[in-house]
Amino acid sequence: MLAKDGAAKKSDIEKIIPSRERLEKGAVAIIECFQEIPCDPCYASCPKNAILPFDNINDLPKIDFDLCDGCSLCVASCPGLAIFIVDYTYSEDRALLKIPHEFVPLPQKDEMVKLLNRKGEIVCDGRVVRVVKFRDKTNVVWVEVPKEQAMDVRAIAPNSYIMDNPLRKLSNS
Repeated sequence: MLAKDGAAKKSDIEKIIPSRERLEKGAVAIIECFQEIPCDPCYASCPKNAILPFDNINDLPKIDFDLCDGCSLCVASCPGLAIFIVDYTYSEDRALLKIPHEFVPLPQKDEMVKLLNRKGEIVCDGRVVRVVKFRDKTNVVWVEVPKEQAMDVRAIAPNSYIMDNPLRKLSNS
């Protein structure tokens, strides 16, 4: 439960995810914002107008999944790290996630990372495909994951990529 442990309930998540049919068409943003707070950078950042206008700045964001192309500008602009991109068309058995990441040093392309669920528990390993740095915004890391884990993964374990790579640890000291 969000108010108790910081993790959304499964019933809340089911209300905001796109249909299986839409997920199979390509990259799409998913907004896991469940608290009414004064915030709208996601709306202002969307070049496709896929994030619908707010009636009130405290409204929860809503997305038109058919307009969204998964560009990830909303991911970088969300101060709550509540948005991610999922692409089930990445490969036959792997999905591509574009997730916010604010820890430094950043993981590097092709590094293996430990991936966390909403409660901070390790659920699987993933491979970093790309790191997109945004000036004055949150960095976005593209990571491939097993398709069956794509809707569970929400973050990269901080420094898990350094612990697994002692040579990198020395070079970043």
